Amino acid sequence: MSEPDPKREVERKIEELRQELRRHEHLYYVLDAPKIGDAEYDALMNELKRIEAAHPEMITADSPTQRVGGKPAEGFKKAQHSRPMLSLDNAYNAEELADWDRRVRELAGSLPVEYTAELKLDGLSVALVYQPGSDPNSDGDAQLTMGLTRGDGQTGEDVTSNIRTIRSVPLSIPANLVQRLRSPQGQGIEVRGEVVMPEAAFLRANEEREREGLPAFVNPRNSAAGALRTLEPSIVANRRLVFFAYFLLVNGEYFAAGQTATLETLSALGFRVNSHRKRVTTVEEMMRFIDHAESQRSELGYEIDGVVLKVDAHATQQRLGYTGRAPRWAIAYKFTAKAGVTQVKEITVQVGRTGKLTPVAELAPVFIGGTTVSRATLHNADFILGLGLRIGDYVKVERGGDVIPKVVEVVEDAEHPRGNQHFEFPSVCPECGSEVVREEGEADYRCVNADCPAKLRETLLHFGRREVMNIEGLGEAVVQQLLDRGLVRGVADLYTLTEEQLLGLDRFAEKSAQALLAEIAGSKRAGLARVLMGLGIRFVGERTAELLAAEFGSMDALMAATAEELERVEEVGPRISQAILEFFLAAANRALVENLQHAGVEMTAEKKQRTAQLAGLTFVLTGTLPTLTRDEAKQKIENAGGKTAGSVSKKTSYLVAGEEAGSKLDKARELNIPVLDEAGLLALLAGQAPPR
Repeated sequence: MSEPDPKREVERKIEELRQELRRHEHLYYVLDAPKIGDAEYDALMNELKRIEAAHPEMITADSPTQRVGGKPAEGFKKAQHSRPMLSLDNAYNAEELADWDRRVRELAGSLPVEYTAELKLDGLSVALVYQPGSDPNSDGDAQLTMGLTRGDGQTGEDVTSNIRTIRSVPLSIPANLVQRLRSPQGQGIEVRGEVVMPEAAFLRANEEREREGLPAFVNPRNSAAGALRTLEPSIVANRRLVFFAYFLLVNGEYFAAGQTATLETLSALGFRVNSHRKRVTTVEEMMRFIDHAESQRSELGYEIDGVVLKVDAHATQQRLGYTGRAPRWAIAYKFTAKAGVTQVKEITVQVGRTGKLTPVAELAPVFIGGTTVSRATLHNADFILGLGLRIGDYVKVERGGDVIPKVVEVVEDAEHPRGNQHFEFPSVCPECGSEVVREEGEADYRCVNADCPAKLRETLLHFGRREVMNIEGLGEAVVQQLLDRGLVRGVADLYTLTEEQLLGLDRFAEKSAQALLAEIAGSKRAGLARVLMGLGIRFVGERTAELLAAEFGSMDALMAATAEELERVEEVGPRISQAILEFFLAAANRALVENLQHAGVEMTAEKKQRTAQLAGLTFVLTGTLPTLTRDEAKQKIENAGGKTAGSVSKKTSYLVAGEEAGSKLDKARELNIPVLDEAGLLALLAGQAPPR
């Protein structure tokens, strides 16, 4: 038998790794459906790098180590990046960071070496292009002309219409600011950064999807990526995405002032820049920043997966240059993946306030990211089917946003044998024994019993949440006792509770009873929008509740509204209007509203006043007004029937100018457009002639 050829074995291993990496690149970059986490992907990449470094003669141009990423997804027009959007090399411990620091200093020679430490946001990288002169009425302001996803690093997807809906992205940059950056032959600027979905928006989106009978999003990053790749901009707007800027290119080159100055300049240009950053010099200082960042992850409100270190000085960056896929002057320190493998001991089913049945994995306790996890949601029957999950299986569990435990995949190997008990979704409600139905086109099963005790429990908990009626102290233990003792049969009964009744509950003394009663009394002043959220009308979340409250001004007016009147409200379509009408047609729901009114719960709001006194007039706002914000002034104009525009033209009726009005004021004078200050605008709104 011949001896194995060592060279052939190395070639086989290299090709095996390349094929595996390409598969995962396709899943991650093209399909937005990753099957492994970042740490596992990086381990494969690092192994391939190690072997290729030992056998440089085997490196090929199409190796994953020689490129940035996968192909762009289909469905959008593609465009070339002004310069490649490179990825970063990674470090996982202080030793690897020290090796990188040593190499940087050796290559830098006598040039200064200081670093900017920034959080590594877990989102979607995009490039925003701003060009002057793209709008003839822009006064030379640079307009957002293109928003590109990273794609494969060379070519991205044009998602400009979706980017425009992100409120933290300026639609234009004042000409005087751009002129300070451009060379005489310059053609505009480019801002690069990360689109992220805040955790609050992610949780709110999943609550809305639950009301709509849709499967939950897996994590904020995938939700943000999916939003930017949808063809409907209104969906993107509803995801409440945020853009953080971290790179600035002028005439296709990185801003020459260095990284710290770049971040300060981006902030001055009107971009959101992450405030968690620091200048550091030594590896010890880097690690202190990294340790602090990791300890604060759960308090940020958005997901991060590491820290990025960048050489600060531009001249030093230029000397260090680039490898085939990454800059030598930057590195990403990746946090340890917060995941674990454990066994599913049982699958139980919870009933929510809408009657939705949610399966939950009861796990053998596993320590992940500083806490012991013993339960994780399984979303719905389709999710279980997609995983092929059985009771007794071993599963990989991650903490989404390092907070919410989630089952990622079933683990099957010699150490982790498969379970043998299949899970069958119950045909009756586990709480009340009533019929369970799954309507056509919906992912969820629901209990049809209006008096199901589990629905009431979850309704009370929802009613007391901070973002709803804000009743501090109305937690699970208290709600369960109130139900067990028959003190509450609906949310209106909260307002009839007495101190004597509360003193009969476990762990309640005079002070705690009085505190809870004070919280309940204070919630009466929460206002119409929060009451609407508390009622649990399907499809009516925070944003819709606020719009309805502003439009109708009172619960009585809303209850009397027709479908046509409801659908005049921004973002309210036939599905939402039908849900509102059906809710108030139910006698039990109308009785609930009456009981809340009788208890003294305020159900009014400041109604949006609409007049026609400015009908046919177009206003442009510029500069800083003494008392009104730009949005407040715009709202007053539109409520009075007027229109607002972003630039001065012959069609402009009035320019409203505050301090530092800039070039728009010059153009208004050139075109003989009347100019108002804040007092003039307020006079016009009051039906008076503006002061001269």
